[in-house]
Amino acid sequence: MNMKKLLAFAMAASLSVAVFAEEVDDDDDDAEIVETELETLMPRKQVGIWPAYFAIAEIPATGQAPDVIGLRVTIPFSTKQESVTGFDIGLWGRTTYFEGFMLNLLRNDVKDELSGVQVGLYNSAKQADKLGAQVGLWNEAGSIHGVQCGLVNTVGQGEGVQIGIINRAEELYGVQIGIVNVIRDAELQFCPVLNIGF
Repeated sequence: MNMKKLLAFAMAASLSVAVFAEEVDDDDDDAEIVETELETLMPRKQVGIWPAYFAIAEIPATGQAPDVIGLRVTIPFSTKQESVTGFDIGLWGRTTYFEGFMLNLLRNDVKDELSGVQVGLYNSAKQADKLGAQVGLWNEAGSIHGVQCGLVNTVGQGEGVQIGIINRAEELYGVQIGIVNVIRDAELQFCPVLNIGF
């Protein structure tokens, strides 16, 4: 008789543990849903968005410069904004994402996505796939959809036009005009004056 009671008690205990564990899992799921809803309602705090920014001092490594929508003046050098939209004027401009017009005498550097125009001695962008234009002595892009005009133009993958003394592309759907024109994946890899990739 005692054995039957002990067996019944063990079964009841194991059933209650299983039900309790299921309730805990449901509570965890509910907590994750509430947390997701709160993040949707209250997005993570941004550092800030400024209409004008004068880059006259470096931001400490622990800090982050605010995004700019408007005008950024990069004299004597640029701080590390994540995103700039509008005009970037000065000596040396660098950012991760840029939309607008960059006019920096020494260098324009976009680490990720450029949508706009770069004018300076040395222009670089990882990708300018929406619309990009680079005008300077040396222009380079990982990928570009637009125009490069300078003494030396290099691109990984491009659609558009390269005009310069030396034009080089890994892949190009477009036209090169210059003294040395190279398209690595084309049938005719080298052609002076005019080369066409398709």
